[in-house]
Amino acid sequence: MSRSSYIFTSESVSEGHPDKVADRISDTVVDAFLSVEPEARVACETLVTTNRIVLAGEVRAAKPGASKDENKKLTKEIVSSLEPKVRAAIQDIGYEQKGFHWAKAKYACHLHAQSAHIAQGVDASNKKDEGAGDQGIMFGYACDETPELMPATLQYSHNILKKLAEVRHSGEVEALEPDAKSQVTLLYQDGRPVEVLQIVVSTQHKKRIGLHSASPKRVKDLIQPYVESVFPSGLITKKTKWHVNPTGRFEIGGPDGDAGLTGRKIIVDTYGGAAPHGGGAFSGKDPTKVDRSAAYACRYLAKNVVAAGLARKCTIQISYAIGVAQPLSFYVDLHETGEIDPAKLEKVLPELIGGATPRAIREHLALNRPIYARTAAYGHFGRTPDAEGGFSWEKTDLVAALKSLA
Repeated sequence: MSRSSYIFTSESVSEGHPDKVADRISDTVVDAFLSVEPEARVACETLVTTNRIVLAGEVRAAKPGASKDENKKLTKEIVSSLEPKVRAAIQDIGYEQKGFHWAKAKYACHLHAQSAHIAQGVDASNKKDEGAGDQGIMFGYACDETPELMPATLQYSHNILKKLAEVRHSGEVEALEPDAKSQVTLLYQDGRPVEVLQIVVSTQHKKRIGLHSASPKRVKDLIQPYVESVFPSGLITKKTKWHVNPTGRFEIGGPDGDAGLTGRKIIVDTYGGAAPHGGGAFSGKDPTKVDRSAAYACRYLAKNVVAAGLARKCTIQISYAIGVAQPLSFYVDLHETGEIDPAKLEKVLPELIGGATPRAIREHLALNRPIYARTAAYGHFGRTPDAEGGFSWEKTDLVAALKSLA
């Protein structure tokens, strides 16, 4: 039986966190390929450290009807165009520091051709549909704790850092630098968040705030009004404990302070620990990789279940075998909050997205577009669908169909 009263915590990291810089670069590579060839295959890993950017992985243009040599030439052309795009992404984040500068960091690209043995399992042919790019399990989750249908602890953690980034980019708060982390601890009663118990914010900063040295207290005084503004009225109380830069000064940050790698913040990317996570990260992967596309599909379905009022919480798991189109399993858990038999949803939900094959997911959510760099920070879920097709998995266009089931 689930508990109704408890304390729970989630964390987030900013766009300037070293791992998120790596994620942003890897997804910039994905977008660069998809903008030229929507069927491109990309698996890009990025390492960032003190004034160094290193790309590695497997890529293929995969233009339909093109010869092997034509695809090889197109792949080479896209790879040769990546460096200015990567540097522009770092500049957009805001890194112009001595230890990590968008224009001065050394760049090395080790992307190479995708394995033919992987391609043969993924690519469609006259005899078979497009198969999954790998074996694995993926999860999706939604709950009614916030308007975004996300866990409150994670959503508020994201919102803190998005707000601080907003005032940093606008110039409203000049003392802040790109690297930051947040953490929110909430008290739940009867399954609902009722009080903020602890707030942790560690943010990189310049040496001075105005005319004064940037001590943790001055940083706290500077950011506290912005942090408080992201919470609903009454959640923060006089008892709420604040931990702002608890180790002291935080001037050396970003990739200069700590190396960053693609895919190391998968819990930040998903549900803040409130739900399970599959075996794979998202960033740097094109949508034929079910690590990414099937996780998006599971979130899409779970969100629509909750939005339709069929449950207060919904977790969905799906699994695949490499080279096989049909999912091996599909599981729904409504956490004892459901208004419908989960077994019924297990039969119906996959059919709402064409059987949940990799190709059907890509086509239903229109994933073969350059929409991924925007996902790299502040979570892949709980976002607003945009006009370019970004965050299509956050739509609630299945609600009417699901309500009819009840």
